[in-house]
Amino acid sequence: MKRSGFLVGVVLVAAAAGVWYWRSHGEGASQGARAGRGGGAISVTTATAEQADFPVRKHAIGFVETPASVVVKSRIDSQIVAQHVSDGQFVKSGDLLFTLDDRDIKAQIAKDEAMLAKDEATHTRNLADLDRYKQLFARNAGTQAQVDQATADERSSAASIQADHATLDADRLKLSYTRILAPIDGRIGAVTVTPGNLVSANSSNSGNTGLLTITQMKPLRVSFAMPESELPTLQAALHATPPAVVRARIPQSPDQSAEGRLNFVDSNVDITSGTITAKAAFPNDDLRLWPGQYVDVEFIPDTLRGVTVIPTVAVQTGQKGAYVFVVKADSTVDLRQIKVALSDGGKTAVTEGVAPGERVVTDGQMRLKQGTKVREREATGEKPPQGTPVAEGARS
Repeated sequence: MKRSGFLVGVVLVAAAAGVWYWRSHGEGASQGARAGRGGGAISVTTATAEQADFPVRKHAIGFVETPASVVVKSRIDSQIVAQHVSDGQFVKSGDLLFTLDDRDIKAQIAKDEAMLAKDEATHTRNLADLDRYKQLFARNAGTQAQVDQATADERSSAASIQADHATLDADRLKLSYTRILAPIDGRIGAVTVTPGNLVSANSSNSGNTGLLTITQMKPLRVSFAMPESELPTLQAALHATPPAVVRARIPQSPDQSAEGRLNFVDSNVDITSGTITAKAAFPNDDLRLWPGQYVDVEFIPDTLRGVTVIPTVAVQTGQKGAYVFVVKADSTVDLRQIKVALSDGGKTAVTEGVAPGERVVTDGQMRLKQGTKVREREATGEKPPQGTPVAEGARS
């Protein structure tokens, strides 16, 4: 019994010592920590919610294509005697590109003209014979057979004249082929055949791959694909007045963009990819775009009018969805659940939860909860320590 009483006494003494130590150290430290947490306002960065029009942007990858590209070839067999353009030159429709040897064709034209003159003379004689035989037949001095033969000769010579004219026109057309002209406005690629070389109109000739290629540079178009679900949006944007704006940004130069207008939506959805192709026309007066180039496409089919716009960094996500901290007049924060309409880069449009003119916290949210007192700091100031994130349930 004495030994049991001694043990009980030891336990009681140890418990009393523990209580004393906790009160003098643990509770005091806990109170100090609570005082430290609640004693001063938390430094945050804020931004003012604004009311503005918010463009609805759709993004895609597209590529630049030319509406017209022509491989220039010779239409006759001849030899190049002169080249009037150089690699990379811009030309207008009708500009002279090459001159071919035209001596054979000119000689043939001279022959055609001589044949025409001969047949015209024959026709003149046949007309006179026909008139004479008709007069003789009228005086019963000739026969009907003579009149018929003279009539046939006159018609035959008249047909010969028509054939001569056709032959002469054909040879004159061939003569025009000795001057190879630009069929479209555009930029010349590499000139593959130089003066002195023979060219052929025979497509089976392995050397007849084209003298050069002309590519239209102004205007150009950008082709891009959108998901099938965007078809109604594309159709509405195509028939809008004016059609929707499409911007193309070059990946290597994201700050430089070209602006065009939607002008085509394909009539079929690609069943293998579930996408539909659309195209936009770009004036390309500054030659910023180049055929075959890949670009980032920004398509703006619509605009949200008069919505509340806040910085995207202010939006947090919790168990109940998106929320922000709004700084009230007494410098405390109010946790607000919001409804996000659309986000685009650094800006987010909201339809519920925040009103224009209210200030939302953009930096320092991790240390906040409902009712926390805050003080605003300059956006360029140092970030305060974030600490351990507080769960949204705890905040509310």
